[in-house]
Amino acid sequence: MSRKILIVDDEPHLRMLIHQTLEELEDDGVEILTAGNGEEALATIQAEQPNLVFLDVMMPKLSGFDVCQRVKATPGLAGTYIVLLTAKGQEFDRQKGAEVGANIYMTKPFDPDALLDKAREVLGNG
Repeated sequence: MSRKILIVDDEPHLRMLIHQTLEELEDDGVEILTAGNGEEALATIQAEQPNLVFLDVMMPKLSGFDVCQRVKATPGLAGTYIVLLTAKGQEFDRQKGAEVGANIYMTKPFDPDALLDKAREVLGNG
C-alpha cells in the first residue's frame, strides 16, 4: 500500500520547511505532496487520498477548518489523519479543530522532531 503525506500551507517557505522535516520518510517509500490553499488541498485529498495531512488553518479560499470538516464528512476520506497546524493556539481554536474532526492540533512554531515522530506514528513506521 502506498503511503502519502499532504502538506498544506499558503506560505511557500513553511511548506518547504515541513517537506524538509519529513523528507527522510521518502527513503521509506512515502510520497510527499503539497498544496498552497484550501481548494487545492481538498482536490488533492480527493484525488490522492493521503494517509496524513498537515493542514494550515488560516489560508485563502478555504480555511483548514473548512477543509477538515469536508474531508471528515466524505465517505472514503473520513479516516484521513489530519493534523491542524496554526499560529492560533487559543482554546477556542482548539475546540473548533476538535469540532471539525481534526485528529490533533499543533501550534506554530512547531518542533520538527514532533512532526516527524507524528508522521512515523500515523504511517506505522515509528
